[in-house]
Order: sequence, then C-alpha cells, then structure tokens
Amino acid sequence: MAGHLTLDELRALATQGEIDTVLVCVVDMQGRLMGKRFHVQHFLDSAWQETHCCNYLLATDLEMWTVEGYEATSWERGYGDYTMRPDLTTLRRAAWLEGTAMVLCDILDHHGHDPVAHSPRALLKGQIARLEAMGLTATAATELEFFLFEKSFDELRRDHYRELQPLSGYNEDYNILQTTKEEHVMRALRNGLYLSGVPVESTKGEAEAGQEELNIRYAGALLTADHHAIAKHAAKEVGWQKGHAVSFLPKWRPDRVGSAAHVHISLQKDGKPVFHDAEADLGFSETGRHFLGGLLKYAGEITYFFAPYVNSYKRFQKGSFAPTRRVWSVDNRTAAFRLCGDSSPAVRIECRVPGSDVNPYLALAALLAAGIRGIEEQLDPGKPSTGDAYDGESREIPTTLMAATLAMAQSEMLKQAFGEAVIRHYTRAAEWEQEAFNSAVTDWEVARGFERA
Repeated sequence: MAGHLTLDELRALATQGEIDTVLVCVVDMQGRLMGKRFHVQHFLDSAWQETHCCNYLLATDLEMWTVEGYEATSWERGYGDYTMRPDLTTLRRAAWLEGTAMVLCDILDHHGHDPVAHSPRALLKGQIARLEAMGLTATAATELEFFLFEKSFDELRRDHYRELQPLSGYNEDYNILQTTKEEHVMRALRNGLYLSGVPVESTKGEAEAGQEELNIRYAGALLTADHHAIAKHAAKEVGWQKGHAVSFLPKWRPDRVGSAAHVHISLQKDGKPVFHDAEADLGFSETGRHFLGGLLKYAGEITYFFAPYVNSYKRFQKGSFAPTRRVWSVDNRTAAFRLCGDSSPAVRIECRVPGSDVNPYLALAALLAAGIRGIEEQLDPGKPSTGDAYDGESREIPTTLMAATLAMAQSEMLKQAFGEAVIRHYTRAAEWEQEAFNSAVTDWEVARGFERA
C-alpha cells in the first residue's frame, strides 16, 4: 500500500530531500507512541538496526510518574536501558507531518536481547504465536471514537479543562451537515493516514456533539493494533495542527455519551473463515462458539485490559450503548459481545466493552487468550440474548477498576497465557491508578461538601 517504505525507498526519498526525519517509536503500557526523532541519515546509517530507551517507559503512569512497586523496573535497579529494535515492516511515511517517516519498534532486554514480556507488542505477539501453533490466524478491526473540541490542548490546559465545548453543537450521529463543519480536521486525518499506509475506510459523526468515529480496514491482529496506535496518535497531532483538542477520554462529562473502541475479531485457517459454517445455526461454527464461550467465561478477568483507568468505568451505564452485562447477542448493541455478519462468511464477534482509552495490543491479546482457552475447554456460550441486555439476571461486567484489578490478579487463565510476572506487572499498574485517584480531591467533592458538609 502507498505510504509503506523499504530502506532503499527511504534512502531515495532522503537523497531527494523529501524526508529528513524518522520517528522511532515504541508503544507504552498506555498505548502511546514514545521514542525519538532521528535525522534520516543517522537512521539509515545505523539506527535502523537498534537504538535504546530508558526502561521506565514500561513502568510509568499517564503523568510519566516513576511508580514504586514494579519488579522489572525500579530506583533500586537503577532504571537502565531497553533496546528498541525497529520492525521494518512498519516503516512508513508520517504524511501528516512535513518531511517525516516513522517506524514501530519491539522492546528487547538490553543485555540478552530477549523480548520484554510485559511490553504490549510482545504480549500480543505471544498470543498470535499460540494461535499459529493451532494452525490459526486472527483478523481484527477496531473502531476509534473520540471528541473534537473548539479550543486547543494548550488553551484547555491553562483553563484547567473547564467549560469544554465540543466542536459541534448537537448529536451528529451519521449527520453529514455536522461533519462537514469538522472536515478541516477529519479530511486531513483520513488523507494523512491513508498516505501513511493506514487503510482508512471512513469517518462518521458519532452519537454526541463533537464526537467522531474513525474506521480502518480489517487486518491481522498485530497490524490492526499498529494501525490503531498510529491513528490515535495522528488524530491528536492533526487536531493540534488545526488548533483543536482531540480527546480519547472515555467519559468527559456525566451527561454526555462516552467514547468506545469496539473490537471485531475472527479466525482463519488456510485463508478460510473458521467462524463460518453454512450448515450451523446463524452460520456460526462450533469453533466460533467455543471462542465466544471463552470470552464470556473470562470476561471479568480480562476487563482491565479493556478499561485500564478509573474513568473507563464511567461509560458502563444502562441505555448508553456501552455494555453492562456479560451476554452475547445477534446484531444487538446492548450486549457486551455482538455477533455481526451472521449467516455469512464475514461472521465475526464484536467486543463492545473497550473504551477509547484502550491499549489495542493489550485488548487483542486478552481477547485471544480468553478465546483460545474457550477453544481448548470447548466452552458453550449458550443461547444468544434477545431484547434489552441491560435488563436481566446475567452477571455484570466489573463496574470499578478495583473489581477488574482483583479479577485480573486472581486469573489463572491469564497467568498461564501471559506469565505470572506479567500479571503482577499490570496488577501494579492498576493498583497505582486507583491509589492516585484515591489521593485526589475532585471538583464533585468540593462542590458537594464545601459549604454543606
């Protein structure tokens, strides 16, 4: 696809003066791109093989705080280096930036050059390898929802994020007139990503004022996560260029719809869809049912990897199009897991739990881990839910970060799939997020109790 580059193509573009900078990036626990800007000539001379970063990049929070309590990285261990090894299959233009290319890196131990087990890309690669050992591959797609605001990041930060005004004035779900008003941002984003080798399908208005959705063509699981991470980063940069803040905070106001990142997933074998069986009910195969059975059984244990912050859980409200119960349905947006494309070769499972703050590598790794276990255990998902899935007796999705953290920490399935040290690492990340919130004083507390307490 246009936008992808080989080293020789990059060399030619550098000689022609078209590219002078290369972004060399890793993905952190939060799903953000972190790294360095190289002069293109130094990248071509040596950095295409490897460079280095501080190992605290996989042990900080959103504020880049050096969190105590990690086994892999600490003040006691001296905060040494990781090796960043560029994955040259991801080398591409960053077309929304002048004269710039970019590449994603795998994170390796500085001494033995083994993959760092708790790095998001390594976690997903590990589950892909498990599938491949079964003769299977995974195809996925994510939907990115986010809000556009009138003011810039810098203006809003100086105003302490008060009086946030979306770029449009009313619900713009599928609304062409409203989205025309935002085309100076969204057109630049679509075209910038497409020219960078990210196969954008479309954008649309979502179900709130100023809310957007970006859809990227399905791909292999790792490539889907790469596309998601790049697109999320690009959206913020293009918004900044146009003078607008772009936010992936799932719930920025209690009376506004939240932002999701729904994940679609299916399996293939020898290029043929494994979830499809023309003779089966709904055209949904026994393997697909087992995979779905795993998602349902282990939904609570993997929720943290869909909802990693305190704010993530504010989405889960009745009547909000965000799920609250561990049920599956056929083309029903009130359920946590929706069967799409039933009775066709495109039959697939949509997980509606993740919010827009999700790390796509972790979400896909968790989905694959649970689904693989479902196949191994031959789990039956039962009959699909009908009607309003917000009502009923089915178990709830964990409703708080604390509940999701406990379920993850106690999960034998995840310990076996990811490794016990990895689960301890992410448990510590979750604990710290809760500790940081517990020490904060919110506007709600001040307004409620300042005079009346």
